[in-house]
Formats: sequence, C-alpha cells, structure tokens
Amino acid sequence: MSNTEKTVTYTTENTYLTQNDLTSKTKNIWLVFHGIGYLSRYFVKYFKGLNTDENYIIVPQAPSKYYLKNEYKYVGASWLTKENTEAEVNNVLNYIDAVLEAESIPKDVNLILFGFSQGVSVATRWLASKKASCKLVALYAGGIPNELKPEDFDFMDFDSTKIKIVYGDQDEFLTPDRLKGEKVKIDRLFQNKAETLVFEGGHEVKPEIIEGLLK
Repeated sequence: MSNTEKTVTYTTENTYLTQNDLTSKTKNIWLVFHGIGYLSRYFVKYFKGLNTDENYIIVPQAPSKYYLKNEYKYVGASWLTKENTEAEVNNVLNYIDAVLEAESIPKDVNLILFGFSQGVSVATRWLASKKASCKLVALYAGGIPNELKPEDFDFMDFDSTKIKIVYGDQDEFLTPDRLKGEKVKIDRLFQNKAETLVFEGGHEVKPEIIEGLLK
C-alpha cells in the first residue's frame, strides 16, 4: 500500500483588523504582522499610543488557529511551520495582497512595515516578494528567513527607507549565537544600513518602543 500526497486549490476566508480611520489626515499606514500565539485583535492594542489621526493600522490575521496551553479556552495563531512552507508562504502572500487590495491604500502616505517575532519572517518575505516602497521597516525580536538573499532587496533605497532592528537584552529566544547569525544576515541583506535598538526586557512588545520608531 502506498500513499500519494496531492494538492488542491480552493477559496478560503480570513479576517484582518484595522485601527483608527483612514482619512485625509492620515500620514502613516502601518502593515503589522503579529507573532505566534496572537490574534490580531489582541496584538493591535500595542499601537494605541500612536496619534489616531495620523496613523492607520492594518493587522492581518495569521491563518492557522489553535488552542493555547491545552486549556481549550484561549486561541492563538501561527503564520507558518516547517511543513509545506513554500506553499504556505504563497498562501500568506496571496492573503496579504487581498487585504491590501481591499484597503486601497493611497500612494501619498508613508507605508510602515512592522513584524514581531514570527511576524518578522512574514514581513521580510512580503517585502522581498512585492518590492514595496516603505518609509520604515521595523523588525522586532524575530529572525529573517535564510532563503532571502541580498538581491531580493536590491530595489530598496536606503536613503528613503529606514531599517530598524529591535530586541530585548533578555530575550530568551535570541541567544548570543542566534544574534550573531542574525546580524550577519541583516548587514548582508540591508547593506549595513540597519539601525539596532536594544531595550531592557525579554521577548515582549513595548508600546513605547513602537511610538519611538517614528522619531
């Protein structure tokens, strides 16, 4: 008896969340990718300190939901796993495209790309795939996928796009060896143009750090 793994294509549906209103006063549109274990409606709370008139927040929702802590009470979500990653990346990128098409983002605003933890891998893959023009790329406490290469980011103008790397000095997931490896990737991919911000703390989101990214 043999098994054959096959593939089908079908239409699915997923939510996403926005915060504030998109108006003529909007200066910045944030495209935000949460970390593993979050739902978008809980992750968006970290952005409440931003000026509500000037900042419009778009928070896509990771598609793979599951119960946290085996309690069958609280729900979290994951973007990707090591299983069938290439196909899952394509699914996620298609979903993000659909979100942005639905939002009809104006061209005269600043696009800010933000990823936290696992969301960093999604943010950087999307950036490399879509060649988007961003005012700021903020990669917070996460790793950049190994398959990404310098030529994936050749389109970027580092005079007009700021790259900021953020992490806590007590982050249990960022060991010295991993930090060293990530620095090599960051310097290589972003031509030594990235600014690193280290705060006191662990693997956590600090709203004051987010607010400070605009300064």
